[in-house]
Amino acid sequence: MIPLGIFTLDEAYLGWQILSQVLIALVVFALLSKWQKTEHSRLFIPIMLFLLFFGPIYLTLQIGSIGPLTLVILFAAMILLQKNHSFVAGVLLALTMLKPPQGLSILFLIGIWLLARRDWKTILGILLGGIILWVFGMSIDPNWVSEFLHSGEAAFDRRLGFQSNIWSFSYLLCNKDQDCSFALGGILSVLLLGSTAFFLWRNHAKLTVWQVFNIIIPVAFVTTVYLWGYDQILYVIPIVWVIGSLVERTKSYIHAFIFLIVLDLSSFYALVQQATTEKDLWSLGTTIIVLGMVLGLMYLNQKKPVESYSIT
Repeated sequence: MIPLGIFTLDEAYLGWQILSQVLIALVVFALLSKWQKTEHSRLFIPIMLFLLFFGPIYLTLQIGSIGPLTLVILFAAMILLQKNHSFVAGVLLALTMLKPPQGLSILFLIGIWLLARRDWKTILGILLGGIILWVFGMSIDPNWVSEFLHSGEAAFDRRLGFQSNIWSFSYLLCNKDQDCSFALGGILSVLLLGSTAFFLWRNHAKLTVWQVFNIIIPVAFVTTVYLWGYDQILYVIPIVWVIGSLVERTKSYIHAFIFLIVLDLSSFYALVQQATTEKDLWSLGTTIIVLGMVLGLMYLNQKKPVESYSIT
């Protein structure tokens, strides 16, 4: 982010807003092009218009978070894995650790899937990427790891009960008793991460790379210890898959637009609640909608494969 320091604060803010939207648009356009059909390319402008009112993206553009960079990193890693450039994909995946609460959950689940596939090149790339990040940090501040852990722990304690993850809901269910919430949160996180890891291990040969990312992204969000609603910008990857799959399956745009409307209304309601209560609990609805649609469509595609068609 250093190049933004060349400009004034107002100029840097505006420039990052514009660049963020360009990065999101490039990811959406590239994902839609995976279908290689005119019917899907027509969706680009409508999707971008709807995404401008998607709560996580709206908030990302307002506060200037680095979410678009993480989105591009995951998208690029996904494409590289699809093209069998495993080692480079692994190095990129390591960059998710620029935001460790997010990166740890993502890398754990991806690591299980990679082990099931015996994809040692990608795993080696992740390890090397992690070492590179560690060395860069050490060159600036030898104590950066302990200092970051300390600040992260303080942020977690300060915002426990405010975020839309398992840990915050466990804290509220335990009536704000920390011992109970840590125990309940730990058990629920292990159960969800474990069941997801088992699913990825057992179905690694059946799932496409895109489908794997569609599952990992929302599960990683809801099980992590510290993330806000704007970090759901990564949901762009599964959202585009859901939209494209709905169009492919139903031979109509109607269901895709209904999904986008429901998603926008739900996420924007969560954003309003966050603004008024300073709590981000309602963003759990966005996770449920996206993950539910991904799993539902995967089940339908397995039971009844989509036939070729044309939309007029």
